Amino acid sequence: MRFVYLEGGSGAAEPLSPRLIRTVRSVLDVPLIVGGGIRTEEHARRAVEAGADLVVTGTLAERDVGSLGRVISALKEAGAKRKA
Repeated sequence: MRFVYLEGGSGAAEPLSPRLIRTVRSVLDVPLIVGGGIRTEEHARRAVEAGADLVVTGTLAERDVGSLGRVISALKEAGAKRKA
């Protein structure tokens, strides 16, 4: 297996819980991609802190392009903390 895509559903009302992401991450040795309901910097940060290697923000990209810069900044920050 090359990666796992943990999807909460396109346009999900809420993102997947950090607890679920951590649990899945704990049994994998491949990259974990998480998507569904990620619309804010905090949602993105929590997903990365819980173990997501990549975050999918499809609906956000379609509906609120202006927020993408803030979400990308949050992802970079959370990723740097995880590597430290």
